[in-house]
Amino acid sequence: MTAPSPTPPVHTHAVRVYWEDTDAGGIVFYANYLKFFERARTEWLRTLGVHQQRLREATGTIFVVSETAVKYHRSARLDDLLSITVQVADAGRASMRLTQQALRDGELLAEGDIRIGCVDAGTLRPRRIPNEILERIA
Repeated sequence: MTAPSPTPPVHTHAVRVYWEDTDAGGIVFYANYLKFFERARTEWLRTLGVHQQRLREATGTIFVVSETAVKYHRSARLDDLLSITVQVADAGRASMRLTQQALRDGELLAEGDIRIGCVDAGTLRPRRIPNEILERIA
């Protein structure tokens, strides 16, 4: 019998909901969850020692979002403190799929399936994810 593969670690980033994140009813505007997810991914990369501007300068590569799917369960509101998670679902040579969640006190508000690709900063053509990054997320 094969042992189950270990669950990839989950990175969590705190986000406070401000006026600018809400609609006239004080509820987070649906598209802003994508911004929250982006912030969490950026901070996740930082914890891995990957600073996106330095990556661009050193290798000429950047990460871009190539695909998203978001499911909304509950509404976040003004002043809520959210936990935004990032977890690697799978990683290939030039892209990785991440699962993300927005939680309030453990309650699932929204979940996303996000594919990010590694591309040449000038041409936007796919490039291999640098090995040192793949090693850090493994």
